[in-house]
Amino acid sequence: MNYAIVFRLLGYILMIEGTLLLLPAVTSLIYAEWAVMGVFLLTAAISAALGFALRTIKPRSKVFYMREGFAATALSWITISIMGAVPFVLTGCIPNPVDAMFETVSGFTTTGASILPGVEGLPNGILFWRSFTHWIGGMGVLVFLLSLLPLTGGSHVNLMKAESPGPQVDKLVPKVQSTAKILYGIYFALTVVEFCFLLAGGMNVFNSLLTAFGTAGTGGFGFKNDSFASFSPYIQWVVTVFMILFGVNFNVYFLLLLRRFRRAASSEEVRAYFAIILAAVAVITVNIRSLYGTFGEALRHAAFQVGSIITTTGFSSCDFDLWPTLAKEVLVLLMFIGGCAGSTGGGLKVTRVVTLAKAAYGDMRKMLHPNAVIRVRMEGRALSEKQVRGVQAYFSVYMLLFAVSWLLLSLNGFDLLSTFTALSACINNIGPGLGMVGPTGNFSAFAPWAKLLLSFDMLAGRLEIFPMLLLFAPSLWKKNHIIRKGERQA
Repeated sequence: MNYAIVFRLLGYILMIEGTLLLLPAVTSLIYAEWAVMGVFLLTAAISAALGFALRTIKPRSKVFYMREGFAATALSWITISIMGAVPFVLTGCIPNPVDAMFETVSGFTTTGASILPGVEGLPNGILFWRSFTHWIGGMGVLVFLLSLLPLTGGSHVNLMKAESPGPQVDKLVPKVQSTAKILYGIYFALTVVEFCFLLAGGMNVFNSLLTAFGTAGTGGFGFKNDSFASFSPYIQWVVTVFMILFGVNFNVYFLLLLRRFRRAASSEEVRAYFAIILAAVAVITVNIRSLYGTFGEALRHAAFQVGSIITTTGFSSCDFDLWPTLAKEVLVLLMFIGGCAGSTGGGLKVTRVVTLAKAAYGDMRKMLHPNAVIRVRMEGRALSEKQVRGVQAYFSVYMLLFAVSWLLLSLNGFDLLSTFTALSACINNIGPGLGMVGPTGNFSAFAPWAKLLLSFDMLAGRLEIFPMLLLFAPSLWKKNHIIRKGERQA
């Protein structure tokens, strides 16, 4: 392990976070929230100072491999969450450090689960910071940092692999640094477009910013106690469309910019993604039709919640906990499917679900024809045995982590539905669940240790599980050794 380069990276991260903390300070200045502004300035100064101190560490080597990538990614997200929780505690909005940590982790991981019973009384600076954490964490702060780090030894791609959502990372252009710039350019452009559409619908500038941040990062922190239930149908449709758009693999948008429309349209993952959405909307609309005055109203709420859940955003336009059982079951299934790989959505990812389904079908065919050569194909090409095993291994570890966390959470003594959906909402970065953690509820009733467990699950879900689990692997922290000729690395 190259400890020096990992700590140096943490220094960069803290310096960036210190800079970003100036934005909610400016927001507090605009709204004359002087005490809140002082807290943000103090936190920014502390973050920048700590970052500068770590930045001065001089590593003997700037080589950055997969081991360092996993460690740096996990530690970076833990670090920014701890520092990001400080304003909540110092302002008194969330005086309990564990609760503040849960709220901040929920923000950066774009989960949107909250311990706050109401948010409308919070200072504007705090509301801005809550939603801004979604935008920061949506694409990944390390991906943004890639263009600034002078690292070698395949380091950039190792960082991107450790942080980016999905089974594999595709470089849009030969240089990973340029890929990071393109991804953030698309991310920023889509955010601005949604912001303009929201303004056109009569939403004020501040609320439009918060909504765009939450939608872009597929986060879900609201600024009203009823989320989006009180907004106009136009606003709800705009948010629905953009939630779904941010759940699409960003590689597709790059292809569209290059005018490769046929290749973009041929994406098997994106076609499956939209097919799942259309099927879910159709089933739920029919199932809830009797609850609403018109078919259009039922369709709007169904589309909003389907878009919110499958993209793991977590906004709500109504109390879907009152819907019939079938509709709620469909939403729970969507929690696990999630968005596309390479998007800001969470969950298992559509590409993994499709790959698992094809692999299972191939195994059943092989039972009938043992000597047949059956390959799993995805996006027009055959997947290697290693790639298929990788997806299956990820699913196995995911289910194991889910099972262990579920058993531990049951010690809180809450009902089965609330416990199951609370964990589902956190590990898949959804936000609201059902029962006591439904759209009108919150996570405040969980014990402090349970909130820390759910925080770990949120981080694991956002970082594709392995970076967080590998923190507990002793081999991760061993010093690098020189591999001599004839030796093989274990």
